[in-house]
Amino acid sequence: MTPSWRKPAGMLLILALIAIWCVAVVSLSGIVGAWHWALQLPFYIVTGIIWITPLKPLLRWMETGRWR
Repeated sequence: MTPSWRKPAGMLLILALIAIWCVAVVSLSGIVGAWHWALQLPFYIVTGIIWITPLKPLLRWMETGRWR
């Protein structure tokens, strides 16, 4: 059984996705930081969960080689 190149490539893509998402959210911290804490809480909950959405097809591709 030959190891697949998709798993290391997928892991690098996952790390890149997390880094890009963190930079995007942190770049909004000046604006979001001025909000009341009750508005900040749902913002950070949603942004903390939404980055998971593109992982399902990426993980599927890593395992099968297909996006669907």
